Amino acid sequence: MTEAATCTAAVSDREPVGLAEAIGDAVVVADPEGAITVWNPAAERIFGFTAAEALGETLDLITPERHRRRHWDGYAKTMHTGVTRYGAQTLRVPAIHKDGRQLSIAFTVGMVRDASDRVTGIVAVIRDETERWAEEKRLRQRVAELEASSDPSYRAP
Repeated sequence: MTEAATCTAAVSDREPVGLAEAIGDAVVVADPEGAITVWNPAAERIFGFTAAEALGETLDLITPERHRRRHWDGYAKTMHTGVTRYGAQTLRVPAIHKDGRQLSIAFTVGMVRDASDRVTGIVAVIRDETERWAEEKRLRQRVAELEASSDPSYRAP
């Protein structure tokens, strides 16, 4: 057996949850009602909740209160239609860490279906971009300051 064939065979023999355990991005799967059914080690690291704390809870666990209504409206529509309007688009939204601090996350979503094509949930692959977002904000502020200091007629926003 070739190395590529061995690798493919090893991956195909593993359950999807086993694959989720191996990757560095958070993998969160929720059922049609929004209850978390998969929470990998990267999700524990990013959000601070253990799998025992997260499994069975709703996505409110990591969704800021001010965004929940919009989140659940979209979630219900997606579960009803079986189609996510985001496709492979990367979404960037705030989230909540267990300690209460706000996170900036980027994620993609995909529908989870059973053998009869019935929607059984949604999967999100999530990356913490809090540090990158904060650095970009600092850089934008610094650029505005430099532009303001070099041009007396320039007014920073």
